[in-house]
Amino acid sequence: MRITVLTVPECPNGPVVRERIAAALEGLQAEVELVEVSDHAGAERTGMTGSPTVLIDGADPFSQAGAAPSVSCRIYRDAEGKADGAPSVDELRRAFTEAAVAGAAADDCCPVDALDLVGRGGRGRLAPVEGGLRAVHQAVLRHFAATGRAPDPNVLEPAAARAGRSASDVLAELDREDFLTLDEGGRIRAAYPFSAVPTPHRVTIDGGTQVWSMCAIDALGIPAMLGRDVVIASTDPVTGESVTISSDGGRTTWAPPSAVVFVARGALSGPAASTCCGTLNFFASRDSAEAWAGQHPDVPGRIAGRAEAEEAGRHIFGPLLTDA
Repeated sequence: MRITVLTVPECPNGPVVRERIAAALEGLQAEVELVEVSDHAGAERTGMTGSPTVLIDGADPFSQAGAAPSVSCRIYRDAEGKADGAPSVDELRRAFTEAAVAGAAADDCCPVDALDLVGRGGRGRLAPVEGGLRAVHQAVLRHFAATGRAPDPNVLEPAAARAGRSASDVLAELDREDFLTLDEGGRIRAAYPFSAVPTPHRVTIDGGTQVWSMCAIDALGIPAMLGRDVVIASTDPVTGESVTISSDGGRTTWAPPSAVVFVARGALSGPAASTCCGTLNFFASRDSAEAWAGQHPDVPGRIAGRAEAEEAGRHIFGPLLTDA
């Protein structure tokens, strides 16, 4: 568990919150770091919504919907509404315990769990070289990135021919193995992370190309896969609030900074497009994600902060354009 304390220089509540963190940990293993933020741009970049802000593995467990980046003093309120300049020891202890439990659950299933987010039973998304699968798959991904659209099969014939196969034959195998999905007419409907039909997640790639992504994790994997900056525009399915993630030279900015991702786990035996992609969404706050989860008790999953969600995207999609 990584705990980050964001404060303005010489914040009077900085030492208070660090003392309470030490008391709340009670033997839990954690890395605690102090980050000083001196201007509004820094607050936007780090997700500080007032000093001090406490992040656990990149997520703010005390986030408030609509809270904006700020270098002002942050006010915390307990269950009775009493104001304080830092979370109480009991509140911190509860947040640390929940994070430790979630981390233990993640350790039991990761990295397979991260791969399961988009199906294939933990086998990953990098297509095999054999049979022209990777060459055709990569041609599909590059066409999406360049045009925002799925390629026609005839565009893929040269890549398939190098393996002595037809494009339709290779696409059918890629579909069976859930590297992409085809519609009833054999046209490409999705090639993770891209979708040929509109979804809640619109991604603008550096250079102007706009694409739809299959889910929130897919969208976060696009900059790692392409090595290019992107702007992700999505919407909280509960509140309707806009959620925007911008990357700049490998650094990301989330707006609002309290945004999280609900990580659903679909059935491992079915294609991700139909089993889980529709439930991997951005939410403007943890409260909103919890509200959605409460409304959908049939959907197993958990809430991931920005650091975990970004790492999942990098892990799954970063290698996809690796040379054969």
